[in-house]
Amino acid sequence: MKAFTFERARTPAEAAAAVARTPGARFIAGGTNLVDLMKLQIETPGHLVDVNGLALDKIEPAPGGGLRIGALVRNTDLAADMRVRRDYAVLSRALLSGASGQLRNKATTAGNLLQRTRCPYFYDTAQACNKRSPGSGCSALDGVNRQHAILGTSDTCIATHPSDMAVAMRVLDAQVETVRGDGQARTIPIADFHRLPGNTPQRETALEAGELITAVTLPPPVGGRHMYRKVRDRASYAFALVSVAAIVQPDGRGRLALGGVAHKPWRVDAADAALPRGAAAAGEQLLAGARTTEHNAFKPPLVQRLLAAVLAEARRPA
Repeated sequence: MKAFTFERARTPAEAAAAVARTPGARFIAGGTNLVDLMKLQIETPGHLVDVNGLALDKIEPAPGGGLRIGALVRNTDLAADMRVRRDYAVLSRALLSGASGQLRNKATTAGNLLQRTRCPYFYDTAQACNKRSPGSGCSALDGVNRQHAILGTSDTCIATHPSDMAVAMRVLDAQVETVRGDGQARTIPIADFHRLPGNTPQRETALEAGELITAVTLPPPVGGRHMYRKVRDRASYAFALVSVAAIVQPDGRGRLALGGVAHKPWRVDAADAALPRGAAAAGEQLLAGARTTEHNAFKPPLVQRLLAAVLAEARRPA
């Protein structure tokens, strides 16, 4: 790990300003992803700004009947909150599908959204990776790419976003609240927060330099059956090959989002509209434009089967 300087911020605006004015600076909270990347020298920040003392660890009612989740709320606390379990069960289930109990005790809401890909070529500094070293190429394209993306990909990157929580946030239409380095606040719809790779896969979110996430706001509860199902290579501590977040109403209407298939949580309005016609119709819309590789051609049929299983369970009497 390379040497770095360190400071503790007293306010969100102070933290944002410190990172904005210091080239190569990063925020640190739980550190469950950043510290690992620093040990491998994939991330080499020269300065860290500790945000753990910013009192952003509360879950509170939001105006209009939703829920405001502080950026520093730990994943364990969020999954266990009775309001989340009752009104946003898809979120609680997604969180409990991720990582291990020890990591959930440290990982934060903001950090979960900002996780970097677990593509093995990103982690191997001897391999070409446009996300880690722009312009170097993408070793995954012709490599072992079983876990990689099939939707929204580009010729520069086929990495997937690893977060389970973000998939649930996407199906819930969450809003991400931030503060910029100049002290100005803004709100980013979760649909616009994560970026597709295009020609700049190193730019993973809509955040500007020094912009700090302060909270995530959930809209008022929508009811219905909340489902989260994840297929992975082992039963615990593994990232999704494919995951489905679903909210299904008694009349068959609902919302769907996929994980493990794209550079961001994947949701398609046409799939939601097709949901009353069944899993096959919704799956066809979700998978429109899918581009598979040598090793992940199993993903489209897996999406269809998983979606059918989730919807069958959602429509069974409680």
